[in-house]
Amino acid sequence: MSVHVIKMPDIGEGIAEVELVAWRVKVGERVVEDQVLADVMTDKATVEIPSPVVGRIAALGCEPGQVLAVGGELIRIEVEPTEHAAAALPVLPQAAAAAVAAPPREVPSSKPPAQGPGSVQAIRQAAGSPTASPAVRRRARQLGVELQDVPASGADGHITHEDLDAYVTLGGSLPAARAGDGRYAERHGEIAMPVIGLRRKIAQKMQESKRRIPHFTYVEECDVTEIEALRQHLNARWSGERGRLTLLPLLMRAMVLALREHPQCNARFDDDAGVVTRYDAVHIGVATQTAAGLMVPVVHHAEARDPWSSAAEIARLAEAARAGRAVRAELSGSTITVTSLGALGGLASTPVINHPEVAIVGINRIIERPVIRGNVVVARKMMNLSSSFDHRVVDGLDAAEFVQSLRAYLEFPATLFVE
Repeated sequence: MSVHVIKMPDIGEGIAEVELVAWRVKVGERVVEDQVLADVMTDKATVEIPSPVVGRIAALGCEPGQVLAVGGELIRIEVEPTEHAAAALPVLPQAAAAAVAAPPREVPSSKPPAQGPGSVQAIRQAAGSPTASPAVRRRARQLGVELQDVPASGADGHITHEDLDAYVTLGGSLPAARAGDGRYAERHGEIAMPVIGLRRKIAQKMQESKRRIPHFTYVEECDVTEIEALRQHLNARWSGERGRLTLLPLLMRAMVLALREHPQCNARFDDDAGVVTRYDAVHIGVATQTAAGLMVPVVHHAEARDPWSSAAEIARLAEAARAGRAVRAELSGSTITVTSLGALGGLASTPVINHPEVAIVGINRIIERPVIRGNVVVARKMMNLSSSFDHRVVDGLDAAEFVQSLRAYLEFPATLFVE
């Protein structure tokens, strides 16, 4: 048998090195063409590395969490003779045959291939590779669980989130663990979770931001009664044709207008070069929680979008991020970020700036409470804005004026549509 050495390919965009997030195969395992061998991560996106040959894994080049330079040895495969490979593989339908020769690809879809005796999925199952969605695979990596060890209950042998939960909670011994109640039993389990992949990138990003940026946070309450009434009216009138609006796209419109008055907050600070760059375009990062961790997809050119266009783009980007399909261009280039935990937003927060930006706007939860208006106590919907700024380049007065401008647009929502 000949040995095929797979080196880390050049993924493009000037990337010189990647981090190995997880192996999908083990030494001695037989693999087929297009079977995913490993997940690697660039600065923003996860990329799958498929096998170009049929054979058996001879050696793995590094461990998960290690950084590998482009051109570095990734894996060695003992290639099967052609006639053996041909005999081992079923005849593929034309569509499936076209699918098995893909190059390294960025963040695949979470939808599994169609099943059947000649499908790529069937070949992977025959090769012994467990089948699971990208979200399940990410959780397994975070938990340090080998999917090969997890009993599958899903259709066609798919491993589900429930399978993974049961395996982790019950230690892989399902019948014995289910025998008793266990609500008051002592527990002694531990899970050591390596900080690698996206979680490592998040940790590095947050640490770098707090280390380099002197944050200060300004909190102001805002009466959102009128804009909530407007939002409900617009949804009643237009949701069937244009889609539903949340508060977020209306806030983004307010940010666009407020940033025209306070451009120093729509900027990026290259503190190594000592240069602050202010932008006419408003590219708003939207902090989004995913199964793998926090990601910040970007609504580019928010200044050119109406609220419905912004809402549609937010939904599209959030779905792509949570499904593991967001690509590098969708996760970079923001000039200011907005973050919200919805109903869990609390009364106030101290959001961390998305370095190298200089400002982040945080939305706290909406609370209906009594407020004095014209010497009368009335019920109003109130919400706090918690916004953080880079004090090196944004003065306290400038930050306060920016937030007050945001507040004015939100409290008098007709001004969002008047220029």
